[in-house]
Amino acid sequence: MHTVIFPGSFDPVTNGHLDLIKRASVLADRVIVAVAVNTSKNPIFDLTSRCELLSQSTKAIKGVEIIPFDGLLADFAKTHQAQALIRGIRGASDVDYELQLSQVNRTLNVDLETILLPANATTGFISSTVVKEVFKHQGDISQLAPDCVKQALIAKLR
Repeated sequence: MHTVIFPGSFDPVTNGHLDLIKRASVLADRVIVAVAVNTSKNPIFDLTSRCELLSQSTKAIKGVEIIPFDGLLADFAKTHQAQALIRGIRGASDVDYELQLSQVNRTLNVDLETILLPANATTGFISSTVVKEVFKHQGDISQLAPDCVKQALIAKLR
């Protein structure tokens, strides 16, 4: 496979995200991490900061590009000639949701496949929300997110 897209808001990037990006890099020559402008969420980090944190966190992973996007993912995939989307799943409720999204994306772009990757047992419980909550309560996030995220959260919230 040539190009896959791993979309998300990444507010902030977590070790779970990084695990999926590494695994996707084995499946494709090019992994585009598509950082979404999500108007339904109120992010801690602006789009530029989220892209910078992802760039720092993925610099050692071959074939990864960080690209911000706004609009339909199916259109973004066409523009970047991607063959598939990579989506992580943590449990049954994720499967139902991702199945619906894949059907919508396939309707909008018939050439676009969706690959569901089960979360790794050691990172499957991690979400951006968990990272922010643990940090907010002075917990250690070193097992949950890269150090650059910890430093950015310190600068932003303390």
